Amino acid sequence: MKNSFSDWLCSSELGCYLLEREQAYFDRAVADVFGFHAVQLGLPEVDFLRANRIPWQCRVSDSGPAQIRCAPEQLPFESRSLDLLVMPHVLDFTTVPHQVLREAERVLMPEGRLILTGFNPVSLWGVRRLIQGRENAPWSGNFLSLVRIKDWLTLLELEPASGGFMGYAPPFSRCDWVQRFRFMERAGDRWWPLAAGVYGIEAIKRQRGMRLILPNWKQGKAKAGLAVAAGNERHHSHREP
Repeated sequence: MKNSFSDWLCSSELGCYLLEREQAYFDRAVADVFGFHAVQLGLPEVDFLRANRIPWQCRVSDSGPAQIRCAPEQLPFESRSLDLLVMPHVLDFTTVPHQVLREAERVLMPEGRLILTGFNPVSLWGVRRLIQGRENAPWSGNFLSLVRIKDWLTLLELEPASGGFMGYAPPFSRCDWVQRFRFMERAGDRWWPLAAGVYGIEAIKRQRGMRLILPNWKQGKAKAGLAVAAGNERHHSHREP
C-alpha cells in the first residue's frame, strides 16, 4: 500500500476523521472472531486487530513498519493457515485486486473470515474524486464498487456474511466543516447507507464439497421380539367377543 495514503489517513484532518470511523468498524467486526492465526494486510501503522483475542497476530505490508514485508498478491503463508485476515483499503491501492482476493482465499482456513474496507465510488467521496482528479491519495485509489467486490468474493466462494458503511459526511478538507456534518454519520445507516464514503465487508470462506453432518433422529428398526411405539401414538384396548 502506498505510503502517501497512510500519511494522509494518519495526519490529515479528513483522514483522521475517516480513521476514527474505520477503527470503530474493525473493532466491532473482529471482536468475536476466534482461532489461532490472524493477519492484518496493509496499513501497518494502525492496529486494526486490537479488539481481537486470537493469540498469534501479524501485520503484513509492502512498506512501512510491518512485521513481514511482501506484495499483497504473494503472501508468505501456507494454504489454509489463517483464521482471520483483515485488509483495510488493500484493494484500493493495488493494480491486481482480483489476484489479491485469490491469495486471500488461498491462505484462509475453511470457515475463516476475511474483513476488508474500500472506497465507495457512488458517494460524495466519489464525486470529489471525479472533480479534482486522481493525482493524490486517497483519490488515486481504485474506488471499486461494492457490487463488483461481492461478485468477486462469490466467484471465489468467499461468502459475504455482513458488513457496514462509514464516512457519510462530505469529504471536506477542513475538520471544522466535517464536524458540522457529523449528524449525517448518525443518520446515514438508516437513510442513505449506500451513499457512505467507505464500505466494509465481512466474508466467510466456504469449503467446496463440505457437508454438514447432522444427527440421524430417525427411529431405528425394532429389535426381534420388541415393539416400538411412537410417542404420539394412541393405544386402544381391545376386548375379545
